Order: sequence, then C-alpha cells, then structure tokens
Amino acid sequence: MRTTAVWADQVRDDLKLGLCIHDIAFKPDGSQLLIAAGNRVLVYDPKDGSLIRSLKAHKDTVYCVDFSKDGKRFASGSADKCVIIWTDKLSGILKYTHNDAIQCIAYNPVTPQLISCSSGDFGLWGPEQKSVNKHKINSRITCCSWTNDGQYVAMGMYNGIISIRTKLGEEKIKIERPGGSLSPIWNLKWCPKKDESTDSLAVIDWGQHLSFYQLNGKQIGKDTKLNYDPCAIQFFDEGKYLLVGGSNGLSSLHSREGSTLGVITESKAGWVWAIACKPDSNDVVVGHQDGTISCHNVTFSTVHGLYRDIYTYRDKLTNVIVQQLNTTVSDQDSEDDNLSKTTIKCHDLVKKISVYKDKLAVQLPDRIVIYQRASNETSTTYKPVNKIFKQFECNLLVVCSENFILCQESNLTCFSMDGQKQREWFLEANIRYIKVIGGPAGREGLLLGLKNGQVLQIFVDNPFPIEMLKVSGSIRCLDLSMSRSKVAIIINDNSTCLVYDLTTKELLYEELNANSVSWNTQNEDMLCYSGKGFLGIKAGSFPTHQRRLNGFVVGYCGSRIYCLHVHAMKSVEVPQSAPMYQYLDRQMYSQAYQIACLGVTDTDWDNLAQKALEGLNFDIARKAFTRTRDLRYLELIQSIEDRQRRGENDTDLFLADINAYRSQFSEAARLYKKSGNSQKAVDMYTDLRMFELAKDYVESSNPTKHKQLIAKQASWAQNTNEPREAAKMYLAAGESMKAIQIIGENGWTDMLIDVARKLDKADREPLTLCAKHLKRLQQYVYCAEIYNKMGDRKAHIQLLVDTNNWDEAFALLERYPEFKDDVYVPYAQWLAENDRFEEAQKAFHKAGKVTEALRVLEQLTDNAVMESRFNDAGYYYWMISKQSLDIANSQPGQKDEMLDKFRKYQKLAEIYYVYHSIQRYTDEPFTSHLPEALFNIARFLLHSITGNEPPKGVSKVATLYALAKQSRSLGAYKLARFAYEKLHSLKLSLRFQDLIDLGSITIRSKPFHDNEDLQPMCYRCSTTNPLLNAQGSTCINCKQPFIYSFSSFEVLPLVEFTLDDGISDEEAYRLIDTAGSKSRTSNETWNNETTQTLRMDQDEDDDPFTARLLTFEGGSEYVPVVVNRPVLRSLSRRDVLVRRWPKPLRYQFFKNLMPEVAVAMCDSCFQMFHADDYELMVLQKHCCPFCRKNSDMNDEKIDF
Repeated sequence: MRTTAVWADQVRDDLKLGLCIHDIAFKPDGSQLLIAAGNRVLVYDPKDGSLIRSLKAHKDTVYCVDFSKDGKRFASGSADKCVIIWTDKLSGILKYTHNDAIQCIAYNPVTPQLISCSSGDFGLWGPEQKSVNKHKINSRITCCSWTNDGQYVAMGMYNGIISIRTKLGEEKIKIERPGGSLSPIWNLKWCPKKDESTDSLAVIDWGQHLSFYQLNGKQIGKDTKLNYDPCAIQFFDEGKYLLVGGSNGLSSLHSREGSTLGVITESKAGWVWAIACKPDSNDVVVGHQDGTISCHNVTFSTVHGLYRDIYTYRDKLTNVIVQQLNTTVSDQDSEDDNLSKTTIKCHDLVKKISVYKDKLAVQLPDRIVIYQRASNETSTTYKPVNKIFKQFECNLLVVCSENFILCQESNLTCFSMDGQKQREWFLEANIRYIKVIGGPAGREGLLLGLKNGQVLQIFVDNPFPIEMLKVSGSIRCLDLSMSRSKVAIIINDNSTCLVYDLTTKELLYEELNANSVSWNTQNEDMLCYSGKGFLGIKAGSFPTHQRRLNGFVVGYCGSRIYCLHVHAMKSVEVPQSAPMYQYLDRQMYSQAYQIACLGVTDTDWDNLAQKALEGLNFDIARKAFTRTRDLRYLELIQSIEDRQRRGENDTDLFLADINAYRSQFSEAARLYKKSGNSQKAVDMYTDLRMFELAKDYVESSNPTKHKQLIAKQASWAQNTNEPREAAKMYLAAGESMKAIQIIGENGWTDMLIDVARKLDKADREPLTLCAKHLKRLQQYVYCAEIYNKMGDRKAHIQLLVDTNNWDEAFALLERYPEFKDDVYVPYAQWLAENDRFEEAQKAFHKAGKVTEALRVLEQLTDNAVMESRFNDAGYYYWMISKQSLDIANSQPGQKDEMLDKFRKYQKLAEIYYVYHSIQRYTDEPFTSHLPEALFNIARFLLHSITGNEPPKGVSKVATLYALAKQSRSLGAYKLARFAYEKLHSLKLSLRFQDLIDLGSITIRSKPFHDNEDLQPMCYRCSTTNPLLNAQGSTCINCKQPFIYSFSSFEVLPLVEFTLDDGISDEEAYRLIDTAGSKSRTSNETWNNETTQTLRMDQDEDDDPFTARLLTFEGGSEYVPVVVNRPVLRSLSRRDVLVRRWPKPLRYQFFKNLMPEVAVAMCDSCFQMFHADDYELMVLQKHCCPFCRKNSDMNDEKIDF
C-alpha cells in the first residue's frame, strides 16, 4: 500500500488562524468538494484543490454538509439552527430551522429526502413537502446515516445509544451499548456495498472502540480497541475497507472486521475531524483541526504468487485467494471463475505470498503461516500446518516442499517449516528475480537473477551457488526452458529479451521491447514475452508472431498464457496457429503437430492434416484427422496404407486419390491418366454427374461403356429436376416403365398418350401403368382407349364406375352381363350416398344384395341419431321398415322376421319423428309448436317409451321436462307434479338441474288435479281417459288404440274395424266404395246449398256400425270392431280411411265417427293428419312431413 499526496490547503479566518474542518462531502460525480469550515461552506475543485467559491449564508459555525443522490442539490447545517438547501449552481433556494444547533445532516441515497438532526430533535424534509416533519428526542444526536435502499436511517446519540428508524421517523431498533453515556457515539456509517445480503453499520465512539452492527441490531464480531478518540469514519474502495481518523492525527485503514491495515495520512495538523472518499476513485480527502485539507491517492501493490496454473493473490489486504487458472479463460472477477477459487481469511495484513505444489506460505506482520492443500471430490481447502511467530524483513518470499526462503537485498536465508534457520547465502549483488525450478523434496533448485547480470542456480541443500551465465546489465526477469537447456533473460536497462543455450553459452537470438518472458512448459522451442502492450510468441528460430495484450506475462502452459494486468491475473487462450504454419511452410510436420497439440483451431488442425497428407506423411495426417474426426480421410489413409503393404508404390495414383477427396477433380483426373488409370477418372466424373468431362476419358473402342454412361446420365437428369430429358433418355434406352413413371408423375398427358399408342398391346405392364396415370390425370377417354386396346373389359367397366359414368356402364353391361355385380353394387351405394334410397334399393335387388341395402340404411340411421338429426332418423327408419316389408313379400322364408322388423322400425320411425320436436324445444330458444301440440307430443312419446328402454339418443329427461313445462302452462298440475317426481329419479344434466328443482318447488303451490278439457275421450265407448295411461295409448275401458294426428298429435275421431271371416281386403274396399256412391246419391236429393236439416227420428239401430261399437265385454283384452258385408255396404266412402298396405300385410280400415272433422291420410306412409294441418305442412315442405313423399298442390288435389 502506497500513499501519494495530491494537493493540500489550509482554511484560515480573517485573523489568519486555522479554522477547524467539521465536515467534507463530494458531489456524486466527483466534480465538486464541499468543506464545512467556520461559518462558511467552501467549494473546491478536487482535481487540484483550487477554491471555486466560498458560500457565506450561515451566521454561526457550519457543522455538516451533504450532497443529494443526483448531485443537483446539497445542504448545510449550522450552529445557527438553520438548514440551507443549495443548488449545484451554488445558490440557496430554501432554509428551515430547528430549536437547537444542527449537528448532522444526510440525504437519502434513493430519494431526495433529507434528514437534519439537532441537539433535541430531528427533521425529515422532501421537495414535495410543505413543512418539515420533526421528531423530539431525549439526547443529543451526533451523527446519522442512511441504508443503501433508503428505507432506514441510523442515528448516533451522545448518551451512547444508536437509534435505527424508518424513513417516516418511526423507531425500529434501539441499540444500547455497554459504555452508555461514557462512550458517546461520535460517528457511524452504513456500508455502501449493494451486493451484500445484509446491511452493515460501522460505529465509532469516544470510548475508543470500533464496532459493527446488523440492521436488526445484532453486533457483528467484537469491538476493536483504537487507543485514541475517533472522530471521522468513512468506507473506502466501494465498501471493502474503512478509514478512521481522530485525536491521534492519523487517518488509518481498517478491514471490514476492524483490523488495522496501515496509515493513509499522518500529519501534525491536529485531530482528524472529517474524511471523504472521492467517488469511483482512490483519492481520500482529510480535514484537520487546524484547517488543513489534504488530498491523497492510495494505491495497493500486488502481492501474489504463481506455480504452474495455481495463482495466489491478496484480496482486501487480509485475504488470500487461491485460483486454478486452467479452469477458465476469463478474468478472476467473473462469476464462473468463483467456482475455481479458494479464499483464506488471515484477519491481518498480508505482506508476502508464495506457492509451490501443495504448499502455501503467507507472511503477516508478526508471523509466517504455512498452509497445506487438502482436496476432496467436491472442493479444495488449505489448512495451516505451521506458524512461525516472528517478524521477518524481506523483499521476496519463496516456499518449497520442506523449506521457505527469505530474500533481503543480496542475502538469501533458508528456514525449515518450523522456523529453524538452516542455511544462508551472501551474493555479490541484489537479487532481482527468484524462482523455484523444481527438484526432489528438500533439494529443490532456485533460479536467481541478480542486479549485476549474474544468473545463478542454487539448491536448497547446497551452500554453494552455481553461476549459469552472466550478462551485461541488470536482470529484470528470466526463465528456463522445459528441458533446462535454454534460458531467456530480460535486461532491465534496454528491455531486451536474450535467449542463451546453457550448454554452449551461445546467444541464440534476442527480442526487443520485452519486460517479462516465460517458456512454454509443454514445448521446448516456444516462449512468449510481453512489452509495450504487445504479446510476442516465438517458436524456434522463426520470426515472432505478435498480438495486442496488456499486462505482464508470468506463465505459458500449452496454449494458455497467464498475464498479470494491474491487479488481476488473466488466463488467455492463445491459438498457436502462427508458429504451426511456420513449421508447415518448411514441411516440418512433426514439429507442427507438436505445436498444434498445444492448442489451435479446428481449421488449423484440418490444414495440418491436409499438408501432411499432401506430403504423404500418413502418420501425422492420421493423428490430425483423428483430432478433427474426419472419417473420410481416415478411411482414405487406411486404404492407401493397405495398398502400400500389398506392394503398390505409385505416388501419382496416391496423389490422384487425395486430390479426388479434396474435390480437386481436374488435377485428380490428370494424375489418374498419367498413372494409366483413365477408367478411374471416368468413374469419378460419372459419380459427379460431369458426363461431358467423363466422355473425354472414355475409350472410343468400347461402345458398351458409352451406353452405360448415357444410362447414368439419364438417372442423373431425373434426380436433378430435369425429368423431361430423363424420360426421353429412358425411352431411347428401351426402359419404358421408368419413362412412363416420370411422364405420369409430371402430368405430361400428350407425351403419355403418344407413348401408349406406340406400345404393342402385348406390353400389358407399361400399358397398365399408362392407363393408371391417365386415370389419375382425369383423361378417362384415353384411359378407356388403352383398356380397349388391351381388351380389358373389367378394367373399362371399373373406370366407368369410378367416374360415375353410369349410362355408359349400363350400356357396356348389356354386352357383357357377367360384370353385373361390378356395376349394380357400386351404383346402389352411390344412390344411397345421394339419398336416392328407393333407386338404391332396386339396384341392390338387381345385384342380389338385399342385406347390403338394409345395412346402408341402418348405417345412415345410426349416423343421424349420433348427430342428433332425429327427423332424418325417423325418415330412415321408415325407409328401413318399407324395405323389410318388401323383403317379407319377396322372400316368404323370412316373412315373420321381416314383419317383426317392419313393426319395430315403424315404431322407431314414429318415436324419432316425434322426439325431433322435443329435442328442438329443449335445445333451441324458440319453437314453432303450440303449447297444446307440445303437450300432446310429450304424452305420445312418453306412452311410446314407457315400459321399454328409450331408443338410442332419445332422452327421457327431455321428454318429461317438456311434459312438465307444458302441463303446468295448460293447467294439468297433477301431471306436471308426476313428471317432476319422475325427473328426480333420473340422472339430470347441469343445464336442467336448477330449472327442475325450481319447477318441483313451485308446482306444489298448484292444486292437485288436471284440467278436464285436456283429458282425451275414447270415440268408441265415450270414456274420458286420464292424461297418462299405464297401458299406453289405448282406452282404459274398451282398450281401443287411439289414432293420433301426426301434426298436432290430438286424438282423431277414428275407430279401426276389422273384416269378418271370408271377406278379403279388395272385396271390402269395393263394398265400401259402392256404399259411398249410394250414400252420396241419396243425400244429394235432400241437401242443397241453402237448406239445413236436423232429423230427430233417426235411431242407432239404423246405423249398424254404431251398434257394433259396443261389442266389448270390459275385459283386459282388446276386442276389435268386426263388420260383415251388410255393415260395409252401409258405410259411406268418405267416412272410411283405408291403409292399403302391400302384401303380406292386410289392409287397415278406419271409420271417422265425426265426418265434420276432416282427416287426411298420406298414401305413402299412411299416417293420419287433420286435413288443414296436413295441407299447410305440404304447402310449406312440398312433401309429407313424415315420409317426405313429394307432393305438388297445384297439380294434385289431396283426397280428404
């Protein structure tokens, strides 16, 4: 550590007496220095100590000054009880007062907040405040300091108490020190280092102690006794050290633990009352009692040691850092490098360091400590093994395995590890350089350079120095080569590096502008030296290669150069490319390989390998290619060596192969031809697709090789995106399949047709490939032409089927009926896919594929149900039922099975047709149905699924929910309550849960009965039926099934009757038709457009059908109405509706008991409707709503 005076001044009053310097403060950018002296604030230029201005605004002594964090303001506090805020332009802008003299002030390091402390209170001021917030305190405040984050402020009291408060003034921690009022706190400072996890507070008191505390009030370590009254304290070098000044007139440097490290300034100017450190600088300004102001620059010398890649250096003056340099190429301050560092805390000033192998010697002021390295899998530590408690005066310290050596001027003293003096050497001149050069333990050799130019070698166990060489001039640095056959010496006088051969004492060469030198520890002929900002690397006798590098070279290992720059050691990775190329230029491949092993780039390795291969030095080439992992060249070398072992020694052929691998094809071809291997040149150019060049080397007497070359050229043309040329070449070569494949893939239709027409019909494989591509290109006419040329009728028909050209397919089928299945089956499938089910059915029948017809419809039906298209599902089931009925008629063996399926599918068709309305009501916001219609639909659906599992997709919850809602709105409260109760027994979805719970509760407020107007009446026995019947849609009395209108689902006034034995359906139909004509004739004579008649004398016996309505006995079985021929003759045709089912079913006859209610029946599905509803629905949809049979109302009048 060295201190240099920069400038000094003394502040005097009008009587020329010195004024005490009470406080000093730097502007944050270091451009101004504030001095509190007398009743003035002095502003200095810190560069040269010149006075810029003297500010006199206070009426009494100024005790304190401080700058704000941004440097735009500063404040001063005085014994006149005033605080003045100044701008950086040195003009006052604000003043406020306290009740007592101002003792200290401090700006918040984060915000513009200012704390000012007096003898009885303290105040907090900010630019945005209209007034100063003051807080009373019971003791005199002597000092204050903010934490780094500006959240807390520490205040030292005259009674020995430290109060830590928030930025609002609230006390957080109160520290009561043991000395109490006998040890007044005179100054304190928070550590400015921001990268620490906890804040550290340094405190000095007039009990002559230096202490440290955490933010929580806990003391760090023990008090340090100072033996003088401290007055000023300041952190130095970004918080690494402490500066303390006081009554002894000194400003001392202390460690963060309180240890005294040295004296910064020493003066007879009296007590030190103020100390300030210039930001981002090592300048220290000290203020004394007699007004003396002095500025000093502090520099720290580098204390370090190096052994191979182990570098040790002093840190924070009290610590020793051991670093493994070979683990990183960055400097020692990088984060990654911290992993390779070991810190040894000595808690005292480290004066000298030396390291050798596993030993480390550290000289402290009163002792030398020897450390031993201990390593494990995870870390490396150094443990003290010896301590020699004695003060040693020395210039250099060297440690060996069993000794340590001290150098003082021209004397060299050897001690054992326990401090016993063993040997001493007295030399002719002062020692300028000393280095341990290795050797057995206890017999190590030392290399010494003296001021008189002597180079000596001393062995620890030998009292006699050995003179190796002597040069003219003072030696500054020297080093031995790896084999100790050469020595490099730096002469201090002219900064020249001299390299000598120790055997012959001959000067080999010299280099200028060198201040340090080091031999490579892994190569005998390489050294490096540094000087004037450059690094020189020299290999053998070749010229030096230079590059920019700041610092001093201290080591050279492989490709790493260890360089000391200022206080930092850097490990620099230097590629050894330049010396390697110097050896390559002289074809010294072995030496070049040794240089490359030290560290070069991959490109350099590749160049070395190529040069060695070119020189046919296969051993070096193999090693270099192995390093670059180039398997191609390794295989080439192996091949050439195998050929050499077999007796080949044609150098031109070897070089040709090497040039071919290097892509130097022209030279390779020339060498091939020169060695008599022209075919290899042809093969090479062929593989490279250089066919024109290959033709130059083909022998003209061999036409076969010409054809092979052309074939390869065609293949290359195909691969290089020239397919047209490739196709032409393949056609010329007779390879039609390859040509057709290329033409087809590129879609050249004209070329493809031309090729097909030129082919013979016996070439079925090429023709088939042509047809395939034409079909893909949608050239169906030409494709058919090829099939006709080949005579392949089946393929022709398949083409027509694939293109849906059914007319031509059926025309061709008439000539070749054996392909019936190949046409009808796909035709039927196509019809089914296009919703032409009746035609599809006929097509399946013609193909004999009845089962397939049903399967298609069943699949369509399942899809409709899965997609919630229930209306379509009902239509598809009706189609399936018709199909089942047709099968039952055409195949008597399956009659019973198909009739069962007919009834099953008919019922499913009705259920899905009805459920379509329920689903739309529950899932969509609007519906076109009236409440009565939805009510009847829900009742009908519930009757249909009661007692059975609902069909797939039909929700019983949705049905009951719709029934409950409509029952409530129509007054059927009993039915609504029943529906809600049923819903609670089912698993409900979330969207229904709340609605059903609410409806279940509100329905209980309604009467427990149903609206009688809603109850259906049986038109056969006139019995009023309940809204829900456990027996289904039948009368509870006569068991007569209800007939519903498939629009509103009201019960129609229809009664089904059956025929007496012996009466066929056709006869009954004729009898009714005859009766209808007679009835119309008789009625026409009595009725006209203007007359209305009412007959009171008509009896039931006059209507034989009415008499038969009551032919039931009230049992549990349904007894139908049976009519004979007389009854049939009595029926009116317009009152009877007949479902004329195809065979094998019988007709169904229904009597309309209320002729004034017009009932319409679809002649396709035989479903009944109210005539008005049916007519409206047909007008809307142009078809029957159930079976979707087309109907044109303009051309065809519906028969009601």
